[in-house]
Amino acid sequence: MKAIEIRNKFLKFFENHGHTIIPSSPLIPENDPSVLFTTAGMQPLVPYLLGEKHPAGKRITDYQKCLRTNDIDEVGDNRHLTYFEMLGNWSLGDYFKEEAISMSYELLTKEFGIDPNKLSVTCFAGDEDAPRDNVAAQAWKKVGIPEERIYFYGKENNWWIAGEEGPCGPDTEMFLDTGKKACGPNCGPDCECGKYVEIWNNVFMEYYKSKDGNIPKLKQQNVDTGLGLERMTMLLQGRKTPFETELFSPVMDQLKSLAKVDYIESRRIVAEHLRASMMIIADGAKPSNIDRGYVLRKLIRRMTRHLNKLQIDLKELSNLVDLYVETLKELYPELEKNKEMIKQTILEEKDKFVKTLSHGEKEFEKVISKAKQENKNVIDGYTIFKLYETYGFPPEITMDLAKEQGFQTDLSEFDKLFKEHQEKSRQGSEQKFKGGLAEQNEQTIAYHTATHLLHKALQIVLGEHAKQKGSNITSERLRFDFTHPEKMTAEQLKQVENIVNEQIKRDLPVTCEEMTLEEAKDAGATGLFESKYGERVKVYTIGDFSKEICGGPHVSHTGELGHFKIKKEESSSAGVRRIKAVLE
Repeated sequence: MKAIEIRNKFLKFFENHGHTIIPSSPLIPENDPSVLFTTAGMQPLVPYLLGEKHPAGKRITDYQKCLRTNDIDEVGDNRHLTYFEMLGNWSLGDYFKEEAISMSYELLTKEFGIDPNKLSVTCFAGDEDAPRDNVAAQAWKKVGIPEERIYFYGKENNWWIAGEEGPCGPDTEMFLDTGKKACGPNCGPDCECGKYVEIWNNVFMEYYKSKDGNIPKLKQQNVDTGLGLERMTMLLQGRKTPFETELFSPVMDQLKSLAKVDYIESRRIVAEHLRASMMIIADGAKPSNIDRGYVLRKLIRRMTRHLNKLQIDLKELSNLVDLYVETLKELYPELEKNKEMIKQTILEEKDKFVKTLSHGEKEFEKVISKAKQENKNVIDGYTIFKLYETYGFPPEITMDLAKEQGFQTDLSEFDKLFKEHQEKSRQGSEQKFKGGLAEQNEQTIAYHTATHLLHKALQIVLGEHAKQKGSNITSERLRFDFTHPEKMTAEQLKQVENIVNEQIKRDLPVTCEEMTLEEAKDAGATGLFESKYGERVKVYTIGDFSKEICGGPHVSHTGELGHFKIKKEESSSAGVRRIKAVLE
């Protein structure tokens, strides 16, 4: 069964069970400063898990493009991926554990043809926050899973929350027994020996973890499930790694034919990082030195390093992009649509990195010269790390060049420094994005409404070309990106401020209507990210001032916002300006 068939079978199954299919949200989240990328299927749905009404109803299903950056340095083994696709189905205050489990079992055994005797499941063991999940266990027994294949584990295995606060709850996970021999008497789904492979996760979101650590019940019970397409494709095709499936194999095979020396880890890194980079660029990101642009830069540069390691001519990158577009265009039509932009972005970044390598080689020559003067034949780990940190010079290239010139390398200190560097980066990232996925409170809701007023005010002052390119909201401020070719004048900024504050003073009502996308356009509503909308949308109208398609939530009257103040206006990227503002 091909990946596209698995995706379509999944979506059709849930559509036949009363779910509405909605499109994938972009990889770059809207109004969520807690993460760089969309990391899970539930992330774009947080408002609806908290009780906001979804225009598609209470039962929805989709595939979601996801990217997780934690494991970039692990890619190259037989299983780690940065980009992956998550198939999911949701009940937003509709069915709960028993029906979710029944549908999961039916899909796995009847639609995907998995032998029921190879399925084991896990449930939450219970603690001071929530009871043992006997309801889920009984539901599994009812569909035919025997008691000896139902395992109970604690929060570390069977509890799901994204970030430090937000919707959360116990989960039940499904595992496929690969047939490997048990590693010992206690071998179970929580074991790392490879006998059990997780294939699906049903999260029962009935709680909310707040910043103070309390875990009260949500006003509605939700089901949130996640099934990884790459892993399921691998398992149903009887492959040992995702790289052997049709998602990667055309590029993996091409790399093998082009390589002068073959390293399977390097081929995997190139194939995985190129696919991930293409998906990120197609959704609007560009390489840079901060945030998601830095992640994209790292992916492209790591990929380029390993093309060099395989001794593949870097001119082949253009052909590899073409091959991936051809391979994936049925799954992701946006790759074909944005092919030239993707290609240009990757090739430009590759060229910049080649210059960086050239600079690093000059610094390396200085190191060698100094070592010869001091009569040393070992390049120490501190020097190798400094070349890496300061000039982006990869340690493996330092080792190769050192070997060519008859020098040894001592990596012991490098490994220690590199781990410290990784830990600092990780802590910085966690600190920066510690707000949690679902930071939805009175203040963020107010800022969300203020972005609508700001957007309309900018169009009044600057013209219709001033369209939203992105926004980022925290409890302390809003950040709003919009298209405009030049720096705004002080007078223009004051005009925008005055217009927004005038609408706040008027205390305009904020109303919401559900309609089709076409009806919304006919009504004059602005749509910012049309590709993510389903057939039915929510349109928020602010008095006689603004009308936008938006997921919400918003305040009920503009008078709740307080005083709007622009703190900064600056360039975001070419042709895009950025405003930072607060409500006082």
